[in-house]
This record gives sequence, C-alpha cells and structure tokens, in this order.
Amino acid sequence: MGASRFFAAGLELWLTKYEQRLKWLAVYLGIASTVAIVQDWDPWPMLLGLPFCIIWMLCAWLHGERQLKYLNVLFSGLYVYGVMRWLMLAG
Repeated sequence: MGASRFFAAGLELWLTKYEQRLKWLAVYLGIASTVAIVQDWDPWPMLLGLPFCIIWMLCAWLHGERQLKYLNVLFSGLYVYGVMRWLMLAG
C-alpha cells in the first residue's frame, strides 16, 4: 500500500468516526460567519467560511458527492484568495 493510499484510508476512517461532530462544527461556523457578515466584522466571514467549506468538502468526498465536493473546492479557493488579499492589504 502506497503512502497516499495509506493516508486516504486513514483520513476516511477518521472522517467516518467524526463526521457528525464535524457537521455540527460546520453549522456553528456557518452561523458565526453569517453573524460576522451582518456585523461587518472583516475578515471573520472568510476566516470562518474557509473551514466550513473544507469540512463539507471532506464530508462530500467521504460519500462520493462530486458536485458538492467541487462546489466547496471552488468556494475554498475563493476564501483562500480573499484571506491572502486581505493579508496583503493589511500588511
């Protein structure tokens, strides 16, 4: 078994074990991100939204939901871009 297959199997086992907890964490992150948007607390919507997308991307990967996975890959990329842009402008 190659290193990447070993890592993928370990990740899948870990996700299966903690999936429900991760989904609840994603709900809390989504709520916090929404509050941060409404309160205009930059850059918190991006910082909270990125792990939200990563959790849903991993859960979609676990269940083979390609559309959900790719949508969250897109949003994660946009959040990373936004955070990097914010860091460049803040510095």
